[in-house]
Amino acid sequence: MALTDLQIRAFRPSDRPYKSSDGGGLHLLVSPAGSKLWRIAYRFGGKQKLLAVGPYPAVSLADARARRDEAKALLKRSIDPSEKAKLDRIVAQASRASTFVAIAEELLSKGEREGRAEATLAKSRWLLELVGSDLGNRPIAEITAVEILVPLRRVEARGKHETARRLRSFIGQVFRYAIATARAENDPTYGLRGALTAPKVTHRAVFINWDSFAGLLRAIDAYDRATDTRAALKLLALLYPRPGELRQAEWSEFDLGKRVWTIPATRAKMRREHRKPLPDAAVAILEDVRSRSGAGRLVFPAIHTTLRSMSENTLNSALRRMGFTKDEMTSHGFRATASSLLNESGLWHSDAIEAELGHVGADEVRRAYHRAAYWDERTLMAEWWGREIANRVTMIA
Repeated sequence: MALTDLQIRAFRPSDRPYKSSDGGGLHLLVSPAGSKLWRIAYRFGGKQKLLAVGPYPAVSLADARARRDEAKALLKRSIDPSEKAKLDRIVAQASRASTFVAIAEELLSKGEREGRAEATLAKSRWLLELVGSDLGNRPIAEITAVEILVPLRRVEARGKHETARRLRSFIGQVFRYAIATARAENDPTYGLRGALTAPKVTHRAVFINWDSFAGLLRAIDAYDRATDTRAALKLLALLYPRPGELRQAEWSEFDLGKRVWTIPATRAKMRREHRKPLPDAAVAILEDVRSRSGAGRLVFPAIHTTLRSMSENTLNSALRRMGFTKDEMTSHGFRATASSLLNESGLWHSDAIEAELGHVGADEVRRAYHRAAYWDERTLMAEWWGREIANRVTMIA
């Protein structure tokens, strides 16, 4: 006899579990604890089997009957309802593990294991936040180009054209990783090339002649707001590393006796160790900084804590206080200045300059040659550069 909701609500637990049939194999199991669980009894392959449907009232009487009818339809097609339910659970679990956000997090974890720079990973996490509400919980294989355009257009509408471009690139990286791990078949961002407003290219501020550069160096030498900031700017001029490489430098990286600074692969942009020769002027500055900083780990710690490094904003703000606008000079501009003036001198092989800048060509043999064969020339070049600075501006006391 078919059950009714009134009957089901009236069922009370007893000392032993009991069941009440609704017909067609569907029945309700009432446990001694009072739970009411739907079950479907059926035969498949000559064996008696049982399919759990769910608890009442979370699964209503009508829903339970619908599940029974589905099970009967499967049986007519020689499909085991229990095996089908198991497969559906596996597919659902795989789908949850294949959402955009899950795969993006995998990609970021992979980057951490491979030693990607924390700044790079932080930017990627920030980009992931920008698309999280739109794409995060969507199975990546189902995401279309139209869906991707939604967060891209939102960013673009705020005038952030470069951010929109980087966001499309990041989304593409996630899709390509999904393809490589067999969870997607194509990258929809490829078809979006040209859909976004191209960002206006602005070249980094930089001085490219000795007269203007000498004026900057004199301003740095006269800067009296913060001794360590002045020292860091002097080293940027003398060594022209990437600003982050200097700001995050640790004393363990320097061998002042051998006059070598070894930037570890974990912080070098090209993800490989980069050694730089230290001219006399740089050694003198570093020795002075160490005499004042004590036994700290970082060469240039932040003002309020020795656990974090000086920020790039500290260096750029110092340049602003000296009267140089962001269109005239930034902390990164020292690299372009050095590259321009060293090449202009005609004294040094262009590959030696590129090697000193930490640039890497695609050819592995050429890369190794840069590191080894040009070391002597780079050492001479570092001393020449230090003397040129001192002779022109009397920068180093």
